[in-house]
Amino acid sequence: MKDDEFRPKLGKIGSRGSKAGKRYAGQVRAAINRAGGRPQRGGRFTGSRTGRGGAAAALLKSRDRYAAFRQRRVIVKARVVKLAGKGADGARAHLRYLQRDGVTREGEPGELYGADSGRVDGKAFIDRADGDRHQFRFIVAAEDGIEYDDLKALTRRLMAQMQEDLGTKLDWVAVDHFNTGHPHSHIIVRGRDDRGENLVIAREYISSGIRERAAELVSLDLGPRTDREIELRLRREMEQERFTSIDRRLLSMRDDDGLVSPGGPDAIRQTLHQGRLRKLERMGLAAEVGAGSWRLDDELEATLR
Repeated sequence: MKDDEFRPKLGKIGSRGSKAGKRYAGQVRAAINRAGGRPQRGGRFTGSRTGRGGAAAALLKSRDRYAAFRQRRVIVKARVVKLAGKGADGARAHLRYLQRDGVTREGEPGELYGADSGRVDGKAFIDRADGDRHQFRFIVAAEDGIEYDDLKALTRRLMAQMQEDLGTKLDWVAVDHFNTGHPHSHIIVRGRDDRGENLVIAREYISSGIRERAAELVSLDLGPRTDREIELRLRREMEQERFTSIDRRLLSMRDDDGLVSPGGPDAIRQTLHQGRLRKLERMGLAAEVGAGSWRLDDELEATLR
């Protein structure tokens, strides 16, 4: 403190502040937090944007929500796998598993491909990754993937867009599987950038950015979803035993008492809400507590995810 700086301190002379005063200050801060008035000091650091792609993920998140509602849906599952110790052996085994018999439309073994080649040597890819700290594994499944005769072009466009977002070339291989109800692509990306440094991708880009980019591409190919397509998807969601967009909407509709009234802007939405609540009731995750009022289980989302 400077010689001419003066800070007044309230209270008795010589007092350093009572415990009661500290408790009261804590109560005041708690009340402010409960009221939503917590002071922000530059925002809490979460690390979600640390790494490449953080800016792109933030931009995608801020786009027009109506456009996003019309956009085609894509599911992306991601894993970061360490290659130290037995990890390299696991990577080889995983690559062999992806190329197993019966995964193509014709029941043939899966074939690895890359950015410029329709057939890639998996052993050469693993050899190049010798000494890598980690690798990324993605599964990309478009809801309307059945509309594609071949997923290779879509995957290559997605990876090209990811390279642009991440600001580096990517060393990757992929294989397409058609042995489930939803055609999907398995993509393996080396954990090195084009300068040989460890590739660190922002958590937010992994969790949402890749999905948004893939959805953009599918929407460009097939056009935005029509009202009829959206309604059919929501009707299928009514009976799903997983967390759905209807569940998310019902949670947001809860009043101050935690109750939900299954209304909606139109008869279709009201029917969807009512049907979903009945399904949740059979699963033990919702209970009707009065005429038109429902209480959702506090662990609804955690249970269904």
